[in-house]
Amino acid sequence: MDVMEQIAAVGVVLLLLGATLWVLRRRGFGGVALMRKSVGRRMECVERLSLGPQQVLHLVRLGETELLLASSPSGCTLLKSFGRHAEEDQ
Repeated sequence: MDVMEQIAAVGVVLLLLGATLWVLRRRGFGGVALMRKSVGRRMECVERLSLGPQQVLHLVRLGETELLLASSPSGCTLLKSFGRHAEEDQ
């Protein structure tokens, strides 16, 4: 009967976590912040591509300019800067 009590305790904890998440989402606190469109912000991370365990490419939008940045343990480097509408002109 000891195993059944443990399973029941895990079930109760999972139910409490689910109920807490439901309440937080209803009040507006449980959503993922990255998926929300931020109003009034000038800088936005458009996309992120992991190249390896410690190398990452970031596409960042700053106003009407997009920046391609490389991030590694040695630092961050600007690879390319281009206008937001550059692909529409071609």
